[in-house]
Formats: sequence, C-alpha cells, structure tokens
Amino acid sequence: MENTKGAFEHPLGEQHLAGCLALSKSANWNQNENDWRWMLAFGNGRGITLADGTLAASALVIPYGGRFAWVSMVLVLPEHRRNGYATRLLRAAIADLKSRGLAPIIDATPAGHEVYAQEGFCDTWGFRRYALSGPAVRATPQPGWPVVRPITEADWPQILALDEPAFGASREALLRALAGRLTESALVAESHRRIAGFLLGRDGREARQIGPLVAGLPAATALLAAALECVAPPIYADIVDREALLRGWLEARGFAFQRPFTRMVHGAGPAPGDESRVMLVAGPELG
Repeated sequence: MENTKGAFEHPLGEQHLAGCLALSKSANWNQNENDWRWMLAFGNGRGITLADGTLAASALVIPYGGRFAWVSMVLVLPEHRRNGYATRLLRAAIADLKSRGLAPIIDATPAGHEVYAQEGFCDTWGFRRYALSGPAVRATPQPGWPVVRPITEADWPQILALDEPAFGASREALLRALAGRLTESALVAESHRRIAGFLLGRDGREARQIGPLVAGLPAATALLAAALECVAPPIYADIVDREALLRGWLEARGFAFQRPFTRMVHGAGPAPGDESRVMLVAGPELG
C-alpha cells in the first residue's frame, strides 16, 4: 500500500531486522535482535518504509491462544512522527484482530496512553519498571522460603499449569524461548516437591530483563534473591502495581523506579488471566 508521500505499508520479516532494531534504539527501548527475531517468527508485524528504503514505523501483534493478542512495538522514527504512521498501523492491527475474534491488548507507556485511549483501549491494571544499575544488595534468606533451583525439562508441565491461568492463555513457546535466553535466571521455587513459582529472563539491548515471575510473595522473593546473585546488572524488572511489599524489597536491593505502564484492553472487559498470580510481567512487548 502506498500513500501520497511515497511511503509503503508492508509485512515485516527478517529482512527488516536492521530497521526494526533502529526503531527500538530511536525510542530507547530494550529490544535486541533476539527479541525481534522471536516476535517476527511468532507474531505478525507490519511496517511503513519510505521511498529511500528507511523503515519509518512498525506495529506487531502476538496472538496467544484463541482469545486475545498482544499489540506491540508501535514505533515511529522521531523525525517521521506526526505523519499518522502509528495510527495507521495500529488501526490496521485492531481491525485484523477483531476480524479474527481476538481481543487486542496493549501495555502502554505514558506517552502512548492517550493515543491508545482514543482508539478504544481501556485501562485495566498497571505495572512499573524498576532498574538496577549496579551490584544488588544481597538479601538474607528468610524462614519459609522454598528451595530455588534451575529449571529442568521435567518441570515444564507444572510451570505451564501455573502460568496459563495467571496469564490467561498458553504461552509455552515464549517461556521455552526465554529459558534459553538468560539461563541464570531460569529458576523454579520448590516446596514439598511441588513447584510454587518460576522466574525467567532475557538479555536486552540496554539491560537484562527479569520476568515473567509467577509465584506467591515468599517464593517470589526467594527466586529474585537467587537470580540477583548471578544476573549481572544493569537489570530491568516490571513489577505489578499491587505488590508494594515486593517493590520495597527491590528498592532495598538497589532498584530504582524508571517508568509506569498501563495494561489496556480494546473495548470493555477485564485483562486476561489472574493478576493476583503475577509478580513480574515478561515485558510490555510480550505481556
């Protein structure tokens, strides 16, 4: 599709990786090549390329199960903003998902929140990004903490059984991919021979991102304490707003607030899954 300014709308593929990375970098977002490769493989992306070959804008959707899809990576190069590119791609993504019976979900930054609200997205719950720039203050193990150990293949049935009701759909492909990205954070908390929670993470362009984390509070702190012993900073952690105690625990380890996000659903209705089971999200681009 072409407009009067010579910009072409087209599907995104691996041949656009360099342009996709340039978009992330221009927004100071954390995605690296591995992130984009996974999202392009498991999602559906569209971009707008200018007549000179510059990828000026992107939007991507990642379907999870048969009920909803994440709208992600709505980006425009700074010098090409205010040309309607983001709105054009966003509306196309919404229309496509609606035609397939999938509810669009998005995690909005403050800068994008008003735009998404105008396009029919409604607030549900929020989370906050915390960043650790130097070595973490060591945590003292507490009575009642479960045993923390690396994930094994035999753990996956229990991990998926914990995650699906928390997230709202199966995301096995994503979780297994993350388990191979930042192996030192691929951990489970075990109590009475049952898995009480799990943590995963990934490398990023700016920092290592830890999450998702699905667990109760004792297992969550045990998992984070173990991860911070071996994951080198800088580190990002996107913690749900309701968990003031865990936020305080992270702040005591040296984490500092960076920015908020709002989980938004297109049209009326709650966000999928059970927020009460989630401590850290995987990231605004993944859910």
